[in-house]
Amino acid sequence: MKAIIQDKYGPPLEVLTVQEIEMPVIKKDHEVLVRVHTAAVHAGDWLLMGGRPPILRLMFGLRKPRKKIPGFDLSGHVEEVGSKVTELRPGDEVFGTCKGSCAEYVVTSVKRLAPKPANLALDHAAAIAVSGITALRGMRDAAKVRPGQKVLITGASGGVGTFAVQIAKSLGAEVTGVCSTANVDLVRSIGADHVIDYTRQDFTQGEERYDIILDNAGKHSLAEMRQAVTPTGKVIPNSGTTGGKVFGPIGRVLRAAISAMFVRKQGPPFMAGEKRKDMLALKDLIEAGTITPVIDETYPLRDTAAAMAHIAAGHASGKTLIAVAGGSGQDQE
Repeated sequence: MKAIIQDKYGPPLEVLTVQEIEMPVIKKDHEVLVRVHTAAVHAGDWLLMGGRPPILRLMFGLRKPRKKIPGFDLSGHVEEVGSKVTELRPGDEVFGTCKGSCAEYVVTSVKRLAPKPANLALDHAAAIAVSGITALRGMRDAAKVRPGQKVLITGASGGVGTFAVQIAKSLGAEVTGVCSTANVDLVRSIGADHVIDYTRQDFTQGEERYDIILDNAGKHSLAEMRQAVTPTGKVIPNSGTTGGKVFGPIGRVLRAAISAMFVRKQGPPFMAGEKRKDMLALKDLIEAGTITPVIDETYPLRDTAAAMAHIAAGHASGKTLIAVAGGSGQDQE
């Protein structure tokens, strides 16, 4: 089968290649073999590809990545199931996560898969899991958004941000999205009550105060954002992609965790992870017409490096997809 392979850290066009490798096989009772239709990549994939920040290499490989195939999000068809899998059967259309979705076939745990929403195209279902779960955990669990609250979401046009705007609205919040000029109409179209163009207005310097700020961008310090919440409000940090040279966004997460122990307005970082119950909750919201994935660009598998470069340049709005079925790079030398 064909897959995107990375044997070293570096820029996407230098380190990602299409290669022919062996098809994975089921080794555990609760595993599922999936024929990948579409994968999705995001800023986290780009950071891991470059080995940034350097501290991440302690977990993912010092000199070269242990995980050679990029991507976590996927949609596709179940090909085979382990002996103890009862939730899915061959032929089912699914979405979820795995370790290395930019490949024609993957093996992953049944706990990381869910049936595709009935009203969503299979390719668009690849956009749901990682960003959707992060937004759901951020709004529902970490922020505990309630009807009538004022919620501000930075990075509102990104993968997590577009889900977070819609989820916060579904929970009854008055939502303000922060984005660039080019994405103002997009953020308004997915339900934001107010949109702030950060190139023209700094929300931390305004008079408006918010009950919740979900920070996906990392453009302001935590202290600056705390000035923009109500006396009982909270700043909820998502990791973002900015930070120092050594720790990157991890340093920001650590500062938030420490501050949350002493500062009332500072919420602690939250763990997203992949849980089937959260994917099923997102499936229900999509089938109810409450939320829908926002798709930026779709690239064939052979152009995964170009997709990563697109993300690195900061141009992506919503999710960037990789068409694996029918886009596997047959004409690649």
